[in-house]
Amino acid sequence: MGTRATTSSEILRGTLDLLILQALSWGPAHGYAVARWIQHATADALAIGEGTLYPALHRLEERGWIAATWGASENNRQAKFYALTRSGRAQLRVETDQWRRYAAAVFAALDAPALK
Repeated sequence: MGTRATTSSEILRGTLDLLILQALSWGPAHGYAVARWIQHATADALAIGEGTLYPALHRLEERGWIAATWGASENNRQAKFYALTRSGRAQLRVETDQWRRYAAAVFAALDAPALK
């Protein structure tokens, strides 16, 4: 049985926000670069489509966690670049801590013996 990329509809709620914030922690990027980073960082396990990515970017912008400005892409095309704000960096720390606790709890449950 082969592996396949997980679509965004299969990603746990909130995980996409965390991944976008992490992608932008390395510096400003346009949407396509964010999606590419997520796919690369997850060894192609997660592929985020435009229909999922851009609403998430807009939601994060409305929350004040990222800011957007227009600029030229690598191909010299107009693109919206997103950057992490100070409150976005703080939110990234909060969400990273929460995710690590959640993942540790799930792994503990997976390794737990049966009740007697």
